[in-house]
Amino acid sequence: MNKISIRFFDDREVRAAWDEENSKWWFSVLDIIAVLTDQDDYTKTRNYWKYLKAKLKKENSQVVSNTTQLKLLTSDGKKYLTDMLDYDGIIALGKTFPGTKANRFIEWFTYSDESIDGKSKTKAYALFKSSFIDSIEVGTIKGLQQIHAYLFGGLYDFAGQIRQKNISKNGFQFAAAQYLDSTLKQIEKMPEDTCEQIIDKYIEMNIAHPFMEGNGRSTRIWLDLMLKKRLKKCVDCSQIGKNEYMNAMMHSLKSSKEIKNLLKNALTDEINSREMFMKGIDYSYSYEES
Repeated sequence: MNKISIRFFDDREVRAAWDEENSKWWFSVLDIIAVLTDQDDYTKTRNYWKYLKAKLKKENSQVVSNTTQLKLLTSDGKKYLTDMLDYDGIIALGKTFPGTKANRFIEWFTYSDESIDGKSKTKAYALFKSSFIDSIEVGTIKGLQQIHAYLFGGLYDFAGQIRQKNISKNGFQFAAAQYLDSTLKQIEKMPEDTCEQIIDKYIEMNIAHPFMEGNGRSTRIWLDLMLKKRLKKCVDCSQIGKNEYMNAMMHSLKSSKEIKNLLKNALTDEINSREMFMKGIDYSYSYEES
């Protein structure tokens, strides 16, 4: 059970573990309960599950009998046994909750892996064990194009291609297409010997936004590869919440202090950890969810 995934629904974590023997994911029941009850208190969530489990058991529901226990990493850095359900079990659990939120959750849960983001995320997971990752140029435009092409090949017809059109987001105009080639060459020449320099380079690439779509997901991998090669570090994205990351990146247009502090404080030397890599992908993709 060393393959761990973290999905997000309404900015809440839903942890999962891969069962190699049976080729399926198991999902944390407590995470689902917290989502469906909109509860932040762990004790209240656990007590509600105890109540619901007893109720379902009296009703002879298969949800309880289909529950298994697996060890998952918690916020204190330790692994504890927790109740888990497979795909069908989670859908059955969701149906025991009334209201539109449960319906939205089931719709998200059954559809997410088939979306463009879901398919791209699966490719991102595969990158860790792929020999391709060792061939990616670190800190170059070509390297960033290689990452983008890998993540979005077959999903977007512009995968790996530098955009030819102007784009903007929330009123901010990214680098003009007619000057993009020269802008990217200038960014490529930026030094990447220190943490400060690497983050500065990352910020400039974000401002350039070289692709029509998929910039954030690609450049965060690009950033991590620079950190790994130059400093033997990577970013533990679970230490950075979605809102604080997005706000810091927005503020980086005027000052890089905020994003530098966030990234520096989240650095880890677990550069060869599969779990750290997959967790990074999960959080990275959640940053892009509206």
